[in-house]
Amino acid sequence: MNLPNDDRIEALVRQQFDGPVPDAGFSERLMQRLPPRRQRRRRAWPLWAGALTGVIACWLSLQSSPVLQAGWRDWLGGEMSAAAITLLAALAGVSFLATWWATTESVDY
Repeated sequence: MNLPNDDRIEALVRQQFDGPVPDAGFSERLMQRLPPRRQRRRRAWPLWAGALTGVIACWLSLQSSPVLQAGWRDWLGGEMSAAAITLLAALAGVSFLATWWATTESVDY
């Protein structure tokens, strides 16, 4: 649904709502008999294994790149060359995308 229509739809539903359907306490008794919700434990090792695999794959594929080598050398030497700035911009971009992705995924939980 589109956000502008949500308010109108909610207003229509509230106009037609007569209240809960009488069930002589059935819903409450049923909720009391249900077992408690199990907590789902999340395992962190797939995330870290995937991140490590990605880092290793990127390192192996870019190991022979002269731009990457020059960027690291210049950055560690304190010189801000075009290669070092490109390297830092790529690192910042990937970090931003990872943060954005993690933030959007955490909204669902």
